[in-house]
Amino acid sequence: MAEKKHILTYAGLKKYEDELQDLKVNRRQEIAQKIKEAREQGDLSENAEYDAAKDEQRDIELRIEELEKLLKNAEVVDEDEIDLDKISIGCKVRVYDVDFDEEMEFFIVGSTEANSLKNKISNESPVGRALIGKGVGDVVDVETQAGVIQYKVLEIQRAS
Repeated sequence: MAEKKHILTYAGLKKYEDELQDLKVNRRQEIAQKIKEAREQGDLSENAEYDAAKDEQRDIELRIEELEKLLKNAEVVDEDEIDLDKISIGCKVRVYDVDFDEEMEFFIVGSTEANSLKNKISNESPVGRALIGKGVGDVVDVETQAGVIQYKVLEIQRAS
């Protein structure tokens, strides 16, 4: 079975590449030093520092493996080629929430980069799915757990 493609913006790609680089270069050395120091304390069978360092090493290696897999299957959205007539991944969208009489702003990103605290919504989320392909002036009904929410698309911009 083919690996799932991870859709990323250039900013997302850079963030994951930087994290991978930091883990490989800095964190691996730090953890190797912790393990060395813990070994020097003697009996490893009752050495909590050694066990904790080995656990941390395992976590770092798992994250490195996860990031390498993600980057290997990354598909980067070229934000310069985004058609601003329709909402797509890599867009910043300003919408009007009809029910709550307020404007909101979303960044449409791939599921890997989604972060609701930063208004980065996935193209696979209910709101993202409903907005993709819509244009300025369109009214969108979004089916959520709380019921149907109506958004009117006010503006589409490049995210960067």
